[in-house]
Amino acid sequence: MNSISVIGEHTLMLLELLATAAFALSGVIAALRKRLDIVGVCVCGFLAAFGGGTLRDLLIDRRPFFWVEHQFVLLGILALCVLSASLLKQRHLAWTHQSLQLPDAIGLGLFCATGVHLSWMTGQPPLVAMLMGTITGAFGGVLRDLVCNEIPALFRDHRPYALCAFAGAGGYVLVTWLGADARVAITTCAALTTGLRCLALWRNWRLPSQTP
Repeated sequence: MNSISVIGEHTLMLLELLATAAFALSGVIAALRKRLDIVGVCVCGFLAAFGGGTLRDLLIDRRPFFWVEHQFVLLGILALCVLSASLLKQRHLAWTHQSLQLPDAIGLGLFCATGVHLSWMTGQPPLVAMLMGTITGAFGGVLRDLVCNEIPALFRDHRPYALCAFAGAGGYVLVTWLGADARVAITTCAALTTGLRCLALWRNWRLPSQTP
């Protein structure tokens, strides 16, 4: 079954665009915190925006890549990086770690939803589809942190991140098994992932540390 026939090409495109913009903004904020130049800002925003989706497409053998097929999105993200960096710099805002969390949580939820949906519609088993959704949501943030010379927050933050995406992907699978259509499943996945991540940040939930 073709994913476009289920939720529509424009709906899927909108979700991809929202997720891409959210993660690009998180990359810009991370780059500004590290005082990178405009090239560093654009690279960081690009990797955060497209890293997870590109790895997903590689793993499920989906061609062409999203940003290759829709080059206007690539140009738009580069423009967003330049404009947002200039605007935020002019306002002299003091960017802290907390300023990164909301766009990151939104991007995590949206990318997880599109990732698990695209994988599901190619006929992948439920567990594989859930892992594809988790990878799609989390890998852009990993690349963003590596470029900023930090251990990725996915591995050091101790607050649930990938687990939130995996739970959201599980919500997609569950409501699909219960007979819900793709729009409901995608909405459930995105809302559950972003909601759990925000709740984990608000309540300061932490995973057990493995260090002695």
